[in-house]
Amino acid sequence: MKVLLVAGARPNFMKIAPLFHAASGLGAVECLIVHTGQHYDYEMSQAFFDDLELPKPDFFLEAGSGSHAEQTAKIMVSFEVVCREQQPDLVIVVGDVNSTLACSIVAKKMWIKVAHVEAGLRSFDLNMPEEINRMVTDSISDYFFVTEESAVTNLEHEGKSAEQIFFVGHVMIDNLLRQVEKLKEVDCHSLGSWSLKEKLQGRDYIFLTMHRPSNVDDKEVFSGIVGALNKIAERYPIVFPVHPRTGKMLLKFSLELSPNVMQLPPLGFLESLFLWQDAALVLTDSGGLQEETTALGVPCLTMRENTERPITVDLGTNVLVGNHSTDILAACAKIENGELGKAGRIPPLWDGKAAQRIWEILLKQ
Repeated sequence: MKVLLVAGARPNFMKIAPLFHAASGLGAVECLIVHTGQHYDYEMSQAFFDDLELPKPDFFLEAGSGSHAEQTAKIMVSFEVVCREQQPDLVIVVGDVNSTLACSIVAKKMWIKVAHVEAGLRSFDLNMPEEINRMVTDSISDYFFVTEESAVTNLEHEGKSAEQIFFVGHVMIDNLLRQVEKLKEVDCHSLGSWSLKEKLQGRDYIFLTMHRPSNVDDKEVFSGIVGALNKIAERYPIVFPVHPRTGKMLLKFSLELSPNVMQLPPLGFLESLFLWQDAALVLTDSGGLQEETTALGVPCLTMRENTERPITVDLGTNVLVGNHSTDILAACAKIENGELGKAGRIPPLWDGKAAQRIWEILLKQ
């Protein structure tokens, strides 16, 4: 079986890594990695490939930036060439980025079967581009590999056959657990963030990630968030790896963060994990961190009004707080008072074996 594994943005790399590693011991599977280049910054992409022990991609489509339409079109044109040359038996897409949508459409129009990993998640908010990508991809996929039971319900409500839906757990957690073990074996003094961690020793600190357009592209919203962060930083240091988009908008809107908000360049996965696994709190607008914090029992406040990952709220450590400064400050105050922090529980099948289950299923089809 020849399979194209599609990765477009940084979280995609974390999801394809367990699939690639699990396939390496299967003689019946040839996995080729397609990096669409949807997000391409050396620090944000290559460092992740290194951490995840992934080889150089077999194909790099160099999609680059642009509007959603421009980016999707570039990926579709380039991916069609790859599919025509390689004639794969299956295309595996992960997550909900433009690459997921673009490559699934190309594959289906070429009569190539599509497997969607992390299928069925819904925020029910069509203002999110990712929600449109999820819905369209799921409308044409052949196999749906889901991470939580809400996704099964969503797909059934959308008319998908139960025979196409497979509740397998989460490849993102496969990767997380692998990296946790790897971190135990690494000389942490060799990590670039060691000196920062040493400086923070014994102090409660907050780990922050933020990149969503709804938070950083609107000056009024972003100004409010920055004001809240500066207020929080009066009491707790905030460790903040700055996404390129966020850094760009900070400059554009002339917003200044407190010196106690320690701005870092984008981090590789191990560096990031090394910092956030011991944080008193993670503050984020990311989808993946909502799940990863739940898996490791770290309290998480998500600066969004909704989530396509409800299990992190229902069972996990995640709390939705929106993106208004007063709500963010109130939630952090409750955490400080011990009123809101959630111990949470690990969701079913988040045991590090999702990729193995996926291949077992695919090889029977």
